[in-house]
Amino acid sequence: MPIFDFLSGQFIDVIEWTDDSRDTLVHRFERHGHEIKYGAKLTVREGQAAVFIHEGQLADVFLPGLYMLETNNMPIMTTLQHWDHGFKSPFKSEIYFVSTTRMTDLKWGTKNPITLRDPEFGPVRLRAFGTYTIKVADPAKFMTEIVGTDGEFTRDEIQYQIRNMIVQSASRALAGSRIPVLDMAANTDDLGKIVAEQISATIADYGLAVPELYIENVSLPPAVEEALDKRTSMGVLGDLSKYQQYATAEAMQTAAATPNSGMGAGLGMGMGMGMAQQMANPGPWGAAPQPAAAAPAPPPPPVEHVWHIAEGGATKGPFSKARLGRMVTDGEVTRETYVWTQGQDGWKKADDVDELAQLFTVMPPPPPPGI
Repeated sequence: MPIFDFLSGQFIDVIEWTDDSRDTLVHRFERHGHEIKYGAKLTVREGQAAVFIHEGQLADVFLPGLYMLETNNMPIMTTLQHWDHGFKSPFKSEIYFVSTTRMTDLKWGTKNPITLRDPEFGPVRLRAFGTYTIKVADPAKFMTEIVGTDGEFTRDEIQYQIRNMIVQSASRALAGSRIPVLDMAANTDDLGKIVAEQISATIADYGLAVPELYIENVSLPPAVEEALDKRTSMGVLGDLSKYQQYATAEAMQTAAATPNSGMGAGLGMGMGMGMAQQMANPGPWGAAPQPAAAAPAPPPPPVEHVWHIAEGGATKGPFSKARLGRMVTDGEVTRETYVWTQGQDGWKKADDVDELAQLFTVMPPPPPPGI
């Protein structure tokens, strides 16, 4: 190997990192034992930051740009190395490229239901799901607090911890919001902002930020959703009695259309069509359905008369018709006994009053004389 190739291979002239995986947060620039040449070119692209670690200590951080690695743009490294401005020897240092772009479409969701007190339904259990994005806001802090010496750090290694923080904050936000369950869909944007604000301080301690957090869905347990669907159906149906009539008419028509359904098929179809027609013509166009006509009230019960009887120049009574019937049986009242009731024109024989004459039909008349 020519001596020139050997010497040039000992030092690294260009330092850069390209990545299209979209899930790598930190990548360590592999030196393979070679030193970094003083004056080497460092390329930091948009969405990246370069962090220099010298002998285990955090040194300089470079933001997007093209740099010549010299003493004038590596102040911390110069101090750690005790370089003077004329020092131009190669140096050894670990270089980590940190992605500062947003990691999007990350999922979060509650593993267990959140119990809260709803003003309308009482105690209910909810589940919440959504998405969020993260980005490295402080590369230096992220390196010291999270990465350490990991040469290839991906979002999966931090995603689980962030998801737990989001779920914990979401549980507190939903339980403390006092927003009715039926109104949460209209307030998911505000709830998402509350959750993002609550975790921002903790996330910042890791050198991270959550630019976006969304609550996509807040769901009830299946049994509660089924009951809510039934309640909604009842509200849509409106008058349940009319719906019952309609359902009965539909059933009759179905039975009538079924072969061998019996002699009542024709009658059932006629009754169903009649009921459906009655419901389909509620009144004038646009008018509200007319209430069904009330059944006529029964006539008042007949007034029961009470009777007086004349006996020996004196009156007795009043007696009810039932009492007079017993008196007829006992022989105390006969066909010739005079009776009177209110509204009657004077005294009449009991046999001449139609209402009382029937009392004597159970008794045979006296035999004619001489028999």
